[in-house]
Amino acid sequence: MSGAGRFAGRTTLITGSTGMAASAARAIGAEGGRVFVISRTEGHARALADEAATAGHELAFSVADLTHEADVERAMASAVATYGRIDAAYNVAGISGRRLGDGPVHAATLDGWEAVLRGNLTSLFLVCRAVVGRMREQDLDGLGMRGTILNMSSVLARHPSAEHFGTHAYAASKGAIEALTRAMASTYAPDGIRVNAIAPSLVATPMSRRAQDDPDVREFLRAKQPLTGGPIDADDVTPTALHLLGPGARMITGQVIDVDAGWAVSEGG
Repeated sequence: MSGAGRFAGRTTLITGSTGMAASAARAIGAEGGRVFVISRTEGHARALADEAATAGHELAFSVADLTHEADVERAMASAVATYGRIDAAYNVAGISGRRLGDGPVHAATLDGWEAVLRGNLTSLFLVCRAVVGRMREQDLDGLGMRGTILNMSSVLARHPSAEHFGTHAYAASKGAIEALTRAMASTYAPDGIRVNAIAPSLVATPMSRRAQDDPDVREFLRAKQPLTGGPIDADDVTPTALHLLGPGARMITGQVIDVDAGWAVSEGG
C-alpha cells in the first residue's frame, strides 16, 4: 500500500459495500487509507476486500445487520481490534422501502413506515452511537481532532418530487438524519469530532435500479439533473465525501452538502 495521500495512516469505517460505499472505499485505499467495511452481504464485502488486496490496499470487513444493536457493537469491536482506531466513519448503507409499503402518507403502510425508518435512521443511529463512543476515548490526532462522521441524506429530504419519488417514509428518514447530524455536530465539536451529511439526488447504484429503468424518471432527470442529464455516477459523489471525511475539511461541521447535479435549482418535470 502506498504511504502517500491524505488518508495515509488513517482508518475509515464505511457502512455498505456497493455503489457509493464501494466507490469511497476504493478511493480512500488509493490515497493510502485503511478501510473497514460493514455490510449485510458477505459476497459484496468479500469481493471488495479481494479487489483491495489486489490493488495493495488495506481493507477488512465485518458482516452485520445494522438494525441490530448487538451486530453493530460486534462489528465496531472488530474494526477497533483490526486497526486500533477509527478516524472517520461514512454511513452509506440504507434502504428504499417502496417494495415494503412506503409511499405517500395516504397510501403507505405502517409496516413500510417502520421498516424504512429502521433501515435508514435507526441503523445510522446505532452506528453513530458506537462510533462516537470510541472516538471520544481516542487521543487527539495531529490536527487536534478525534474523528469525523459523514452521514448519508438525500435531496428528497428538502427538495421532494411528488410525481416520481413519493416515498414519504424515505424522505422523513433522511430529514431526520439531517437533524441528527446537526445535533451531533453541536454536541461533539468540543470533543474534536466533526459531523456532516451529504445529500445526493438520484445516483446510479443498485438501490436505485427501479428508478433508473423507468422511462418517465429518465425523462424527468434530463431537466432535473441537468449537469448529467441522467443519474449521477457514484464516483462523482466520492470527491465531496472524501473532502468532508478528510483532514482538509477540519473546520467544517454541522453541514449538509447537496451533490445533486442541479436538482435543487432546476424546475424539471
